[in-house]
Amino acid sequence: MAFAPTFKDPQVVPGLEEADRAEDDYEELKRAALDGLSTRRRLRTAVLPDEEGGEETVNVKRLGRAQRAQLVSKALETDGQENEVLLHKIQERLHRVGIEAPQVEVRFQGLTVEADVVVGARGLPSVGNSFRAILERLLGMFGVRGSQKRVFTVLKGVTGILKSGRMVLLLGPPGGGKTMLLNALAGKLRSGSGLRMHGDITYNGSSLHEFVPQRTASYISQVDDHIGEMTVRETFDFSARCQGVANKADMLMSLLRKEREMGIKPDPAVDAYLKASAIAGGRESVVTDYMLKLLGLDVCADTVVGNAMMRGISGGQKRRVTSGEMIVGPKRVLFMDEISTGLDSSTTFQIVKCTRNFSHILKGTVLMALLQPPPEVYELFDDIMLLSEGQVVYAGPRTGVVPFFESVGFRCPERKAVPDFLQEVNSFKDQAQYWASEKPHEYVPVAKFVEHFRCSPPGKALEEALATPFDKASSHPAALMTQRFSLPGQKVLLATVEREWLLMKRNSFLYIFRTCQAVVLAFILSTLFIRSRLHPDNINDGNYYLGALFFSQIHMLFTAFSEQTMTVQRLPVFYKQRDNLFYPVWAFVLPVTLLRLPYSLLESVVWSIIVYWSVGFAPDAGRFFWFLFILFLVHQMAVSLFRLIGSIGRDMVVTNTLGSFCLLVVFVLGGFIIAKRDIHPWWIWAYWISPLSYAQSALAVNEFLAPRWQIATPLGTGASLGQVILEQRSLPTEGFWVWVGAVALIGYIVLFNLCVVVAQMKLNPLGHGQRAMPEDAFKPAELQTSMHDSVASQAKAGGQAQSVQLAASKPAINGMNGLAAAEASSDVNAGGDNACSASARADGASRVNASEGGLGARLESAGRASARGMVLPFRPLSLTFRNVNYYVDMPKGMETETKEKRLQLLRNCSGSFRPGVLTALVGVSGAGKTTLMDVLAGRKTGGYIEGDIRISGHPKDQRTFARISGYVEQTDVHAPQTNVHEALLFSAMLRLGEDVPAEQRERFVDEVLELVELAPLRNALVGLPGVSGLSVEQRKRLTIAVELVANPSIIFLDEPTSGLDARAAAIVMRSVRAAVDTGRTVVATIHQPSIDIFESFDDLLLLKRGGYVMYCGLLGTNSQCLVDYFEALPGVPKLQSGVNPATWMLEISTPAAESGLNLDFAEAYRTSDLYRRNEAEIAELSSPEGSRPLHFDTVYARSKLAQFRVCLWRNSITWWRSPAYNFTRMLFTTLIGIIFGTVFWDRGHNTGTRQDVFNIAGAMYAAVLFLGVSNSSTVQSIMSVERGVSYRERAAGCYSVLPFSLALVVIELPWVFVQTCIYSVLTYSMIQFVWTPVKFWLYFVYMYETLLYFTFFGMASVCVCPSLDLAAVLSSNFYATANLFAGFLIPLPQAPPWWVWAFYCDPVQWTLYGLVGSQLSDVTSTLVLEDGTHQAVNDFVGQYFWYRQSFLGEVVAILASFVLIFALGIALALKMLNYQRR
Repeated sequence: MAFAPTFKDPQVVPGLEEADRAEDDYEELKRAALDGLSTRRRLRTAVLPDEEGGEETVNVKRLGRAQRAQLVSKALETDGQENEVLLHKIQERLHRVGIEAPQVEVRFQGLTVEADVVVGARGLPSVGNSFRAILERLLGMFGVRGSQKRVFTVLKGVTGILKSGRMVLLLGPPGGGKTMLLNALAGKLRSGSGLRMHGDITYNGSSLHEFVPQRTASYISQVDDHIGEMTVRETFDFSARCQGVANKADMLMSLLRKEREMGIKPDPAVDAYLKASAIAGGRESVVTDYMLKLLGLDVCADTVVGNAMMRGISGGQKRRVTSGEMIVGPKRVLFMDEISTGLDSSTTFQIVKCTRNFSHILKGTVLMALLQPPPEVYELFDDIMLLSEGQVVYAGPRTGVVPFFESVGFRCPERKAVPDFLQEVNSFKDQAQYWASEKPHEYVPVAKFVEHFRCSPPGKALEEALATPFDKASSHPAALMTQRFSLPGQKVLLATVEREWLLMKRNSFLYIFRTCQAVVLAFILSTLFIRSRLHPDNINDGNYYLGALFFSQIHMLFTAFSEQTMTVQRLPVFYKQRDNLFYPVWAFVLPVTLLRLPYSLLESVVWSIIVYWSVGFAPDAGRFFWFLFILFLVHQMAVSLFRLIGSIGRDMVVTNTLGSFCLLVVFVLGGFIIAKRDIHPWWIWAYWISPLSYAQSALAVNEFLAPRWQIATPLGTGASLGQVILEQRSLPTEGFWVWVGAVALIGYIVLFNLCVVVAQMKLNPLGHGQRAMPEDAFKPAELQTSMHDSVASQAKAGGQAQSVQLAASKPAINGMNGLAAAEASSDVNAGGDNACSASARADGASRVNASEGGLGARLESAGRASARGMVLPFRPLSLTFRNVNYYVDMPKGMETETKEKRLQLLRNCSGSFRPGVLTALVGVSGAGKTTLMDVLAGRKTGGYIEGDIRISGHPKDQRTFARISGYVEQTDVHAPQTNVHEALLFSAMLRLGEDVPAEQRERFVDEVLELVELAPLRNALVGLPGVSGLSVEQRKRLTIAVELVANPSIIFLDEPTSGLDARAAAIVMRSVRAAVDTGRTVVATIHQPSIDIFESFDDLLLLKRGGYVMYCGLLGTNSQCLVDYFEALPGVPKLQSGVNPATWMLEISTPAAESGLNLDFAEAYRTSDLYRRNEAEIAELSSPEGSRPLHFDTVYARSKLAQFRVCLWRNSITWWRSPAYNFTRMLFTTLIGIIFGTVFWDRGHNTGTRQDVFNIAGAMYAAVLFLGVSNSSTVQSIMSVERGVSYRERAAGCYSVLPFSLALVVIELPWVFVQTCIYSVLTYSMIQFVWTPVKFWLYFVYMYETLLYFTFFGMASVCVCPSLDLAAVLSSNFYATANLFAGFLIPLPQAPPWWVWAFYCDPVQWTLYGLVGSQLSDVTSTLVLEDGTHQAVNDFVGQYFWYRQSFLGEVVAILASFVLIFALGIALALKMLNYQRR
């Protein structure tokens, strides 16, 4: 634990393994006086208060959960999030005996990190660029032409010192290199990651290779990767167990010995805590309780973390879990990357304060990067490091950073937060507003700041400190860790086994579902191959028995297929813990292997018991158990194989493709699809390495060498019937092959698991593809294309601020003219909330008159908007709501606690939003901010709404409201493969009316790009959040722009600054203000804003927990109206100078504050004059007087045909820029075509025996199954993203379901056509089918339709299911049943009558009908049967398979109907099912 002590006497006492050999029982501990015990026993013994108020002596290794919680509370001496008292007591205890805590000083000099990047459009992911990249690599191998990449320097000669006992704040704009610096200092930059690092990094004078930095320092990532099934407490306990206690036990031993010698009696609570925290390897740790308390996570300690499939803790709590998971260990150095994302300022303050206590009191070393540190948090830091463009602009004391910039000519405004000032002062677009010199402003680039810093006193002090080498002799022996792992092998294995067992129990539904699925499939197989219809006395039935054996193996193979998905999903957490040396790789792999054994046994037992006796296999106990054992080994082999594929693929699409490819080879060359003797010599090696060939041989020999098969055959060869069946399939006839198969499968299990260990040890997480950079990134800031004419003109003006401070950039109060603003200001100073309310009412009335004044007012507004950059007219509208209530059904678990059937989330909320006014919707978490916004915007998909909502006096109609409103969601959901300009153009083309010409629409899009400052990024790829494409703040601005191009009158924004740094938040709010200034009505929820952002709003609607309104009215200049209102209430403390009004407002209105003041703020508001005036204003705005209600001739702005064309246009871009999907699909198809062509080379016209016909049918059966399954599984991940995007776009009124679905269907047609061309040409020519136009055309058409219905089924399965994982499970059932009734394992004529309908409903059966029938049903040559007789091929095909030449045309129509059914399923599922819960 980083906040807990790690101390050591210079004289290291030998290890304590002897102390663990035996445990004293309770009676012995109770009889012995603590002072009389040996030092080693005292290490495990502590005194705690008992339930009766006395004291008891306890063994700290056996503390229960309640005792640990009590111990932590006693040690902290507080119920809050505070550790200062405890750490001071620990420090005093150490100082009394002369022990110093180990300290670490981190130095870095000339640190440079470079990356190879692709510039411009060449870096965009597309099928063409992917093909080009592969071609360049191949040519580069021969020295012809290498990859055209450029070197981009991320960090440029970064130099600094991190001293123990001083906490450093790392600030910088996005892309400045903060995360790269933190990773480099923590030793996290991996070799082979494509990054090159130069420079020196030392800890206490030791370079990174002289010790183990991963165990000395903790890096807390921005990404919250956790196992969702584990609780918060379990996550911390496992982390503490794996990270160990370092040398804490030896150190504590020395402390106890010295205290005993000096006669010092320690504080009992602190003593007990230190002893309990020094216990290594325990399942539960007292450090966990301590960290839960400090991070405020004790309220959710036993709640699962959660994931996309499982509801868990909130995002802010998850962020704290990420921090706690790493600092729960004993590390002395902390690198913390943006730990405050999603946290309110009070929580951030408490966490940073506890971190400061660790740094100051216990001399820890801390470097922390924060996004928007509030002023009170900023004041906690000792030093500041400002990073920009990969260079250190400033590194020194916090108190010296503002004077440093003043010496350059820049001054921080009076009401400007210093962190915000530091983020913006070196930005080209924001710098001029802070220029304070009399000289005209000229842009000061980062390089000049760096040069000035080197000459400044802080820079010279840093240079002098680095010039003095660190004295390595003074380094504490316990400061740097030299062992790679904390726990010995046995203990770490026990920890990982227990965790894996816990996860299996938490995922028990999945295993139960799989078992039930096995029961159902076993029942189907048993009734399809039922023993009453099969007899062991003929070759035909023997082949059916072989088919049942083969399907049993395939079932075991396919049920393990999901193992690769589970492996890929767990890899992010594994990589994090592996890189932090929680455990060796084998300790992660071995528990998974061991604990899959019981499930494999269960699956095999269930399948064998149902299938073996029902089908009628050999009635012999020994053979039954061999059958069961072989299936068990097949399942284990498959689990190991797919885990290996997941470990190598590391990406879902790549893994699915690789898994399908491996399955194909194992499946086709396993000895059943094509007999061994028919395999060409160049593929025979694949037969011998296929695990399925050994399993097939073992099962076949086990069955057909049974006594019941040892009967003579009419062939007169002297061989038994069983031997003849085996020889026909080229299977071995010796009994020892059962043992050979078992040994071979065991060997594969061991081999695959060893390969898993190697793969997970050597391979690193996949990157985000080619690193792409815009051309501007290689230019100086003053020359980049982001400098537009408007900016340049302002720069030439000299000294004029190009970007006014946010608080000053808004119009004077509510957009009034200067005189009115002055009058309102004087009223504010004189009259409190009365003046504020009067101003608001007068301004609101004037706005209503302007907005409802008919066509003239509309044109005037349009003219003003155009002058400000918005080129399309719109109708200003107001929104009023009165007594709005919102209920949801009572959650399960709460029904017994209350008699209410519904839970109320909003209570009589009333207010008004007016044109040209920016309203803030503020409240603590759970107050109902987003709920109220969703209700007003009509975005709720469930619950019960009451109240009156009006648009400019008319009742709101959601069908028309979507046309004039925009909703900026908190989550930025966009089509990832489009660029910024295309995303805006798509929204504009669908949401602007038919009357807007294309030229004007394009110009409007460009205006909006300029407005939100995205013009330099117009060609940048949007990408996926946290994976590729735009940064967080750029994505947020894009979300705003997408709504602006719809030309809405009313805009809702949900947390527009969440997760952004100060400068990015300022850019976003500048975009929002620009939209407000055009006369639009804008409402935004905001979470703990800075002073600048908070005071950029005009009005405030404040909610308290429970959905009550506490305040609704003007903010006023410097928030004066708000402050006056609350300070007028009895007992409310005054706002102190320099304090953020938003923070003050929320702190004084907490439930604890209300209780202390004996005041209900919601009730105080409802009885105030402000409330009554607001009600009068709402009544006035709710009167439609002379205005007409909103009316549109159509629900959507564009016709369905136009919607289809626009959706198809975007889909064509998305599909082209999805190389992971389409390029991989084409490559996989090519490989399958080559494999099948070479395996079945020249077999198309070879029909001399029945086995030859089976080989041809088997080739088509395998190709259809695997190519179809590959199409279906790979499209699911694409469709999952498209469905998520469609939820937002449909809610915004972009399009209806039918055009969107039709566009998805149509875009697949050309891609599947190309895929079919590749496969058909390759296989048809290589297999040597008869070359006639009709045959080839039928072959092509059947394959084309087959790939289409598999693709559309994959899309439909995603639309039907709430999650991608469930869609995969549903699909696996479809694949299994389609395989079983395909007509290859058992043909339709031989099927029981109760299953005939299933064959007719199976699309794969009709595909085989068409493919096999088109090639063989007109062949009149004869084939030789087993009894030596001859039969025409077409007669055999018609008799055995039921395929007739005359029905081939109908088969085309039947397959087309399946294509249509699945395509309609997509539209119906999207229309009827909405899994987005709001």
